[in-house]
Amino acid sequence: MRKALKRFLPKHETVSENRWLRPFANTLLHPRLWHLNRHSAAGAVAVGLFCGLVPGPFQMPSSALCCVVFRVNLPLALLTTLYTNPLTLVPLYILAFNIGAWVLGGQHTFTAPPEMSGMDLGGWIVALGGWMVDLGKPLALGLVLLAATLSLAGYVGVKAVWRWWLIRHWRRRGARRKAAPPASN
Repeated sequence: MRKALKRFLPKHETVSENRWLRPFANTLLHPRLWHLNRHSAAGAVAVGLFCGLVPGPFQMPSSALCCVVFRVNLPLALLTTLYTNPLTLVPLYILAFNIGAWVLGGQHTFTAPPEMSGMDLGGWIVALGGWMVDLGKPLALGLVLLAATLSLAGYVGVKAVWRWWLIRHWRRRGARRKAAPPASN
């Protein structure tokens, strides 16, 4: 499983050669941020899923900061934050609002997000930020609860899949050993 994941992740050398990241080289080149095992992968997915619901351009910086603090795989966490995109953002925020409204109780009405038609990207992002502020407490609480739930599910899911993969690999290796003719001396 590690080999399959490593094909998609950037190399350690890519970061060390980047002139913009050079001032942070001591922190970003820590071996535990680049090592891939079931613990670092599960932690990275949990960090990425949690930080993926952080608003706007702060997803990857907050994910990188959490990776440094928790010493989990940095590239995998950054890659995992990409589950939020223009197609998934609004449904996730609606879900988070509904979760927050349910937990808080009372009457909370959801207003539709701003239309992008007739706006440039910058104007739409500003309008989207205003829309999120108007939704208030239910959205904020719902985002934290949804992020924590997704994070926990991702952590447990990666641990379970990694364990299943290892057990399957061990059983196949055992079957090959049994099927192989004994070595003669």
